[in-house]
Amino acid sequence: MNTSAANPNLWRASLALALITLLGFGLSYSLLATGAGRLLFPVQAAGSLLERDGRVIGSALVAQPFADDRYFRPRPSAANYDAMALSGSNQARTNPDLRARIDAARAAVAAREGVTPADVPGDLLTASGSGIDPHLSPAAVRIQIARVARARGWPVAEVERLVAAQLEAPQGGCWGRRASTCWR
Repeated sequence: MNTSAANPNLWRASLALALITLLGFGLSYSLLATGAGRLLFPVQAAGSLLERDGRVIGSALVAQPFADDRYFRPRPSAANYDAMALSGSNQARTNPDLRARIDAARAAVAAREGVTPADVPGDLLTASGSGIDPHLSPAAVRIQIARVARARGWPVAEVERLVAAQLEAPQGGCWGRRASTCWR
């Protein structure tokens, strides 16, 4: 009686397939993809680190919880701006706790920025999927310009000029700050 447990060729073939799969797909693919990422996107692969005076002060990919009026406030973070604890709130739109938190945030942002609650953009009220996204819509930045200019003692036009220089064009000409115009 020849069973698979007693057949050494079957065992050898199974182990060879397991090693090829593990080394070929598990190790080789990972090394190749990591190497390609470092070669093609060196800044992003290194974490998009921001340096000042030779010292790392943050990452362009991670929002920071600025509270000083001299800085633009990021969107809320469900991860408390901790890159090691990435998360969204995981609350459904129908969750009463989420609705209460958004209403409280809307009132606080409106009071801080001197605008009506209806003028507060959604990205200043809701966390991103990662909980640490540093990007804001142009509308979310624009309602903060007057506060930032006042706190820094700069003319509003100067802050507007600096903001305009930092705006990113929509990705692929469609996704981003003008996404709604792409579907008309």
